[in-house]
Amino acid sequence: MSKKLSQRMRLVAISIAGAVVISAGINTPAWAQTNWPERPIKIIVGYPPGGPVDITGRTLSRFLSEQLKQSVVVENRAGAGGMLGADATAKAAPDGYTLNFISSPTMTISPIVQRTKLFDPLQDFTMLGSVVIYANVLLVGPQTAAKNVAELTSYAKSNPDKVSFGSAGFGSSNHLSAALLMQLSEAPMLHVPYKGNSPAMMDVIGSKITFMFDAISTGKVFVENGQARALAVTSKERNPSLPNTPTMIEAGIANYEVVGWFAVAGPKNLPTEVVNKLSNAIELAKRDPAFRKAAEDGGYTIDQASPKELHERILREYALWERVIIKGNLQQ
Repeated sequence: MSKKLSQRMRLVAISIAGAVVISAGINTPAWAQTNWPERPIKIIVGYPPGGPVDITGRTLSRFLSEQLKQSVVVENRAGAGGMLGADATAKAAPDGYTLNFISSPTMTISPIVQRTKLFDPLQDFTMLGSVVIYANVLLVGPQTAAKNVAELTSYAKSNPDKVSFGSAGFGSSNHLSAALLMQLSEAPMLHVPYKGNSPAMMDVIGSKITFMFDAISTGKVFVENGQARALAVTSKERNPSLPNTPTMIEAGIANYEVVGWFAVAGPKNLPTEVVNKLSNAIELAKRDPAFRKAAEDGGYTIDQASPKELHERILREYALWERVIIKGNLQQ
């Protein structure tokens, strides 16, 4: 092979390699060519404005905006126990610009109760980070004779038609908290569903129903002003907001532990760069003293679960509520 021919072949090879590089650049997703995020990020909240999920999601969004140096806006898509918002997120482009601020029932209760095929909570999301954990508190009205959970369940067994409980609606987390109590204590109780926690709580205060489970963040107010009494909290350990209130386990209901959580998720197949930036921003937001104070003032506990641990938690809780729902014939 002549020296000139060899030089020509090397030039052709270099030209081909350059064309391949250019072609690869043309086909590379836009996000990989940019410094994400370059435009506002949308966080979908699957509940109405003004509720605990919305308030906490908006609080977090402000801190994420500071960390990411980009606007983070909240969009409410209420309905179906948060599933409409989750479905919109699952079907969004996996570019990091559409996220979901999730409440645990959306992943572990609502899909089972409603037999939905909208999305697969175990497969269709990228978990980015847990934010806070919350527990419920069992509240009775001031006129209720029962001073503890044992007296409440004992009375229910002796008077099958006289103990009733309220909830935010069929299949809500406080409905299933009471359903679990019924199954573990084998005490018959009547479920009275309402359109939200507030009207149910008003009937507890007015002694129209016997009790309800409410989030500590809102229920503690009624305890503090004497409108209701707290019999037990649903977490494994006592809650700092109600330090004198025993846990359900301490109250004699073995193996009773129910906590809810809020977290951030995106569609599946989010790019690694985006996942890392978002997870880091969530962690930094949780460490901010102002965010921690806002969470603790609301009755929440900062959650340090990693995305992997969050996924494992969803698996466990999905299995728990599936058993409770099927055993109680609670599917719609």
